[in-house]
Amino acid sequence: MAKAILLLSAVCILAFVNFAQCHDSQAINVEGSVYCDTCRVQFQTKLSEYIEGATVRLACKDIETEKETYSVEGVTDKNGKYIIKVEGDHENELCEVSIVKSPREDCKESAIGFENSRVVCSANVGIHNPTRYANPLFFMKTEAVSGCKDVLDELGLFPLEFN
Repeated sequence: MAKAILLLSAVCILAFVNFAQCHDSQAINVEGSVYCDTCRVQFQTKLSEYIEGATVRLACKDIETEKETYSVEGVTDKNGKYIIKVEGDHENELCEVSIVKSPREDCKESAIGFENSRVVCSANVGIHNPTRYANPLFFMKTEAVSGCKDVLDELGLFPLEFN
């Protein structure tokens, strides 16, 4: 009987240890993507291309002092996706992912006002999923590719200047 109680106690303790280990409130990943805006319209179209090897940077700043408290860079994979592991909790900070560098010479222009995507990097905000999703970021081609006018016509949008 004593052995059964001891064994049951050991199983319960191991179960709680396992639960505590899998519930790490500090482990947050930020996921997002970077694409090439081939039509220079500042949103994704069916002609947009994901960029492999683009560099992005997650930076967090203290809300009151606006001093940077945390920074880490990431690189996109062949599908234009990145995953950045965030160390620590940044509850009292504003965190943003920004585009840093495009590996493509033909698609490296940033659009003013669209260089960043704000993300919440705290486990103490009522979100139970440890993954945070940033809005897609992009670089623009130097000149729009052929076919953009047709794509915009399909969407019911009036193109500004396309040949």
